[in-house]
Amino acid sequence: MKTSRNSRSYAALGYAACALAGGLWGTGFFFGKIAMREMSSAHMVLYRFLFACLGLSPVLLRGRPGLNARGWRILLIAALVGVPGQFLLQFAGLARTTVSHASLMVGTLPVVLAVGAGIFAHERLDRIGWAALAVSSIGAALIALGHSSAAARGDAPSLLGDLMVVASLMISLVWILMNQRLLRDHSPLIVTAYGLMTGTVMLAVWVFAVDGPPPIHISVQAWLALAASGLLCTASTTLLWNWGLTRVPASRAGVFLNLEPMIGSVLGVTVLGEQLGTAAWLGAAMILGAAITLTSRHGSHVEDEHLLA
Repeated sequence: MKTSRNSRSYAALGYAACALAGGLWGTGFFFGKIAMREMSSAHMVLYRFLFACLGLSPVLLRGRPGLNARGWRILLIAALVGVPGQFLLQFAGLARTTVSHASLMVGTLPVVLAVGAGIFAHERLDRIGWAALAVSSIGAALIALGHSSAAARGDAPSLLGDLMVVASLMISLVWILMNQRLLRDHSPLIVTAYGLMTGTVMLAVWVFAVDGPPPIHISVQAWLALAASGLLCTASTTLLWNWGLTRVPASRAGVFLNLEPMIGSVLGVTVLGEQLGTAAWLGAAMILGAAITLTSRHGSHVEDEHLLA
């Protein structure tokens, strides 16, 4: 009896960690939008990852990662694609749309991962899986084409911005699949910490060359948003998610990933004053319904989602 209770408590803590990670991920676009009031999206992304590296620095001090030449090659390519490639595009898209729209577009990620698993890992989707893919695609189209506005500041979504966010999710698929190779032989913390660190170096080179040095004289509110974006939405979520997955199956924890689009869209509507039209609300329901269906039945496709925004 005592062993059974300990097992339930052990699992409960794992679920709580995964749920907290999913919730914190949902605030990423919100904090990013606040910081982008005073800087470009590229500078915001750079600060986000600098704070994330600061949070993960204890992992970097633990010793050598133990990667061979092939491992470093995979990690460096994955970092290039996943950090500057994905996030510069994703937050450039956020600069052209609203937090609620961008967050709901992220809800298509479990479907993207399921399709990617079918193409690259030869995992076949059944009829329910293909139906979820179709429903999610229609939902994304409804959101992108539906009327919405942010009454508080007059910000409005755009089809271009929404499509840029979706395109960044396609890029994230490559990042996830490459990291899966490394995670077969190396600790998730090592892969994540060194992947983010090397990706941040690449990101800094690009940003300084194209956009120049980031601004320093910004408001306290912007600094707090940047710190929260890096420490809470990137470093802490990674640690919480990986810790949770050592205690509960990824197939069951995956459903908590759907907290991200839900919380992000709620923050956009309630705090930033954004408004979703009827078509967008219907699209949101379709995307979240399809994502919950896929993560509940095919959770193993999304176990590396901790690497995303």
